[in-house]
Amino acid sequence: METSELLKKVRQIEIKTKGLSQNIFAGQYHSAFKGRGMAFSEVREYSFGDDVRDIDWNVTARHSKPYIKVFEEERELTVVLLIDVSGSKNFGTQGQMKKDMLTEIAATLAFSAMQNNDKIGVIFFSDKIEKFVPPQKGKKHILYIIRELIDFQPVETKTNITQAFQYLTNAIKKRCTAFVISDFIDSAHDYSHALTIVNRKHDLVAVQVYDERETEMPNVGLMKIQDAETQLETWVDTASAQVRDNYKKWWNDRQTFMQQAFQKSHVDAVSVRTDEDYVKALMNLFNRRN
Repeated sequence: METSELLKKVRQIEIKTKGLSQNIFAGQYHSAFKGRGMAFSEVREYSFGDDVRDIDWNVTARHSKPYIKVFEEERELTVVLLIDVSGSKNFGTQGQMKKDMLTEIAATLAFSAMQNNDKIGVIFFSDKIEKFVPPQKGKKHILYIIRELIDFQPVETKTNITQAFQYLTNAIKKRCTAFVISDFIDSAHDYSHALTIVNRKHDLVAVQVYDERETEMPNVGLMKIQDAETQLETWVDTASAQVRDNYKKWWNDRQTFMQQAFQKSHVDAVSVRTDEDYVKALMNLFNRRN
């Protein structure tokens, strides 16, 4: 993408998603994603009814009267976006590709994090870790992330979600809030165990982006299809009811596996179709966490 075209696209995404994060998500994001816990704030004189376990004995000894430690919620979060950049993102039949919606969702979450003064980083993954952008704060950093979301060109086309989860666990030492944004088309790997492990260390949220045409095969006769991840081409007789039924079963089985994996590992998740309103879907997700 040429520089001028890229900057124009970045600006369009910024205007739309920054507005959403400011006007719609601000309160929901803040309440849905809590800080790491309670941090020490100050000391004050002991008052009747205070918890004696909070007494600061060193300060008490110096002043010859009891003082207690005051704690407040530590709000600042580290947010990490795990972005699926495999070949299957370049598919869409409803006016936009999955990549476009994925980019908007990620940008909206990034601006929401910025509004909350959180650090944000990104892991781009295919069947390898394509790029890691370490968590930082600030608008300049967010705009860099959006440019990468729009224009990043992965080396590989296949998917390995397990590897992405393992990398997150190793790269981010302290507990973070992580959003994995993917179509979860990963037939070669069982990511359910890795999902459980990563959600024990971090607060993981899953966002599935998919296209309506992926859920069932149309009856249009003989059709040549290409696997976006393996590049293999094959002819399929879509007029065959058995072929269409087998494809529908494959989709349903994959969705069932994914949903059961999320439930078993206690991962909050939402699925968004490319022709649906992702704002409504994210709002529902945030509200479920409150």
